[in-house]
Amino acid sequence: MRNRRYGVPSVLPLPLPRASQRAETLAARGIHPQTARVIRFAVLGSGSGGNSTVVECGGVRLLIDAGLSAKQLCLRLRKVGIEPAALDGILLTHEHGDHVKGLKVFLKQHPVPVYATADTRRVLAINGIDGGVWKTFESAQPFRIGETAIQSFTVHHDAVDPVGFVISHQSRLLGLVSDVGHVTSSMIDRLRGLHGLFVEANYDDALLEADTKRPWPTKQRISSRHGHLSNGQVADLIREIAHPELGRVVLGHLSSDCNKPDLILGRLRTCLTEMGHPHVDLQCACQDEPTGWFDL
Repeated sequence: MRNRRYGVPSVLPLPLPRASQRAETLAARGIHPQTARVIRFAVLGSGSGGNSTVVECGGVRLLIDAGLSAKQLCLRLRKVGIEPAALDGILLTHEHGDHVKGLKVFLKQHPVPVYATADTRRVLAINGIDGGVWKTFESAQPFRIGETAIQSFTVHHDAVDPVGFVISHQSRLLGLVSDVGHVTSSMIDRLRGLHGLFVEANYDDALLEADTKRPWPTKQRISSRHGHLSNGQVADLIREIAHPELGRVVLGHLSSDCNKPDLILGRLRTCLTEMGHPHVDLQCACQDEPTGWFDL
């Protein structure tokens, strides 16, 4: 099926393989069937200098955004034990440079399928980012890559058609929310019932207000309804979606000038303890080094 508007392949749900076929495929790729039952993810880097996360789920390996240089994407993938050529796809949240910077060169080296909304695909094509096989989806459309189910949802940011994702396999759910200006009720609904969450915590209100490097219009854009999430907004989101089976929250896109890990970690620990969920593991991703693997 082709997207009528832009003439590129659209995503269609795929039939699940038979158990014997699946076992053979996993073995050929060096993935033990036991490992394939869990969702795990590692943040390769997160911040204004570039964002990318790798997810392994149901024998499928996915890159979420490609905002680091192609060289760094390859180096950091290998650092967490993933060969770039072994990726099954790249999912894009939106078209901003800190989320697609390395994509063009990476696709020349490793032409893996790219999944994006039609509008995001159109803007990137205009900007000369091509190569690989592009598969478009509508925001809020569910689709599958192998045995991994993916649910996209609309978020508010100053991009053409930004989205978040919930990735699931065998009832385990991972939410991924990158650049977002404010939390909506529909976004909260999509993020209920998660076992793990990666979410941006870009700035602390007081530090942003006191910052002398950024002009007032930039501060207004950051804190606008199409900008980025503050620590307070993230805490409010967690209050809405926390539940006994939420095991892990990883925070990303922290501003080096306008946020500090101890501020957001302390705020969320207090929030979760008050709610009766002190078991939730809290971590901050950084710009310069990949995290280890987080299992769900």
